[in-house]
Amino acid sequence: MFNESTIKLLVINLGSTSTKIAVYENEQEIHRITLNHVAEDLQQFSNVWEQYSFRRQLIADWIQEQGYRWEDFKAIVSRGGIMQAITSGVYRVNWQMMVDIKNGQSGQHACNIGCQICYDLSCDLGILPITVDPPATNETLRIAAYSGIPEIWRSARFHLLNQKATARKLAAELNKDYENLKIVVVHLGGGISIAAHHKGKVFDVNNALDGDGPFSPERSGGLPAGDLIRLCFSGRFSEAELLKRVNGQGGLMAYLGSTDGLEIEKRIKEGDDRAEEVIEAMAFQIAKEIGAAATTLRGDVEAILLTGGLANWSRLVSLIKERVSFLAPIYVRPGENELEALALGALRCLRGKEPLREYPGVTTV
Repeated sequence: MFNESTIKLLVINLGSTSTKIAVYENEQEIHRITLNHVAEDLQQFSNVWEQYSFRRQLIADWIQEQGYRWEDFKAIVSRGGIMQAITSGVYRVNWQMMVDIKNGQSGQHACNIGCQICYDLSCDLGILPITVDPPATNETLRIAAYSGIPEIWRSARFHLLNQKATARKLAAELNKDYENLKIVVVHLGGGISIAAHHKGKVFDVNNALDGDGPFSPERSGGLPAGDLIRLCFSGRFSEAELLKRVNGQGGLMAYLGSTDGLEIEKRIKEGDDRAEEVIEAMAFQIAKEIGAAATTLRGDVEAILLTGGLANWSRLVSLIKERVSFLAPIYVRPGENELEALALGALRCLRGKEPLREYPGVTTV
């Protein structure tokens, strides 16, 4: 725990096509930048790990431009990499975490590089490396993991960081503690995750990464099993092509050739009936999943919270509201807010309000 009056943090969020960096002094964001990478920037790399030097140098150059040194920071905080499912919370990025991330068993993503940068800076300079609420959690109900056949177990891989951070903020607005709240949180982004939060734990959630729940701008959502199996053996697609079809080229991209809500809204206003029907279908599936999440809380739902970038889309929000407003009051808090969520989580830990955990699940004192 740090007793200094000012805690300075470097916060990084590495996405597939962007590098987001911020400097926080306590809760105050001092500097922020989003570096967007065009295809030409990244096509020279055959996989995400080859981007390591490129991404680290971008961060180092920006820090220098702002007049900072690495040593100025009490901790460097990265969006969590893709690792084994663990209890939500604040974790030290350690050797075992990096082993699991680098073997790629759970998937590869640019956010993995952020954790590697944290770990290397810890080794080289002694800066505390932190990640907050990584995307795979094991805190769901055990019965929620049953799929229907023993060879497959359902997993919880979703927007845990933004879901928990936004739920905490709403709880504060309602003068309640998140740890005592029963709420359904809906992240509306490139992927869509809908989770039942019960007193600080996620009871159940769709696997938003691998295609579960409603379809989204770029993901297929749950598919009819028999038809999917037949498609797998049809000879029309390779395994890699079908995986991309489910995550990356499914959903709105498959139906409309676009994931841009503004563009699709423009098409609807210009009379594109097909686009209007597809959006209604997506809202219908989202509403069904919200209803399902409410049943896991036995209908005792204090709030439904809509967040993520698509929560800015008034048409989509209205279509969802008209089907689920009978369940509980609906609150709309657009955006992802991941840099802030990372900073606030790290501060809770550094001030002794939340434990620092050692992956894969040991709490340090």
